[in-house]
Amino acid sequence: MRFGVNILNFTSGTTPDTLLRWARYAEERGFHSAMISDHVAITPDVAQVYPAPFYDPFTTLAWLAGQTRRVELGTTVAILPYRHPLHTARVTANIDRFSGGRLILGVGVSWPRQEYAALGVPFHRRGAITDEYLEVITRAWREEEFSFAGEFVSFERAATGPLPVRVPPVWVGGASPAALRRAVRYGDAWHPLNQRMADLREGLAALRRAAAEAGRERPPAFAPRLPLLVTDGPIDGEDRLVGQGTLDQIRRDLDELAELGAEHVLFDTYPGSPDRFRPVEEDLAMLDRVVEQVLPRVA
Repeated sequence: MRFGVNILNFTSGTTPDTLLRWARYAEERGFHSAMISDHVAITPDVAQVYPAPFYDPFTTLAWLAGQTRRVELGTTVAILPYRHPLHTARVTANIDRFSGGRLILGVGVSWPRQEYAALGVPFHRRGAITDEYLEVITRAWREEEFSFAGEFVSFERAATGPLPVRVPPVWVGGASPAALRRAVRYGDAWHPLNQRMADLREGLAALRRAAAEAGRERPPAFAPRLPLLVTDGPIDGEDRLVGQGTLDQIRRDLDELAELGAEHVLFDTYPGSPDRFRPVEEDLAMLDRVVEQVLPRVA
């Protein structure tokens, strides 16, 4: 099981210096990945959770590709309907080349209706758009030139090269039936966010069923993102999210995730609302406790 960290790229106090500090911390501490969130227009519904300023994930990852050497870089998750897929294919292939084949593309549909409206993208078609865009992007990564005729995108003989060094793994976020089908059809990994253990067990069972129905020999890999929170006393109750509680609770969560087949676990230190946002020093200190006291004891 590999581990990564989510770089916080939004709200006041976030600067190029803090972004670089996150990435270098991940690399120096031996994490396998450093990933970053996505929003384009910080409309009121977005700002309630992720206030401005909000650094663009692809621009930031391209910069961090030149500032790091080993750690994989990715999105958790890029909201695919917001950008034309040929543009996304080109940008991600470029970043993969700049990084020497270290890009992971985590994708999702997201929830802010006001942001969709600001960008002129139909909210009610976001799932269908995402599926079609994934088909275009994954073809553009593999083919020097191709044509495409779909509901949302049609073109003749387009090229977006250079091709990536490594075809980026696609991690599909979301836990709805449509998201699970998307993960089976296009994904290298299922990347659920902020779940209870019971939800993850149910989701994995549904993922296996979806893979069998689609004729896929094996379901996608399991790569959850955990809302990390270390507390002095235990968090009780069925609503506890995986990755929250005492160090011992978090260790048991990681052991259970390993039993469920998790191949990659991403730690997200964002507390979920702007009023509880912590300085980067506090987040890194919390991660240090997990690295030093939990990870060596994970079965």
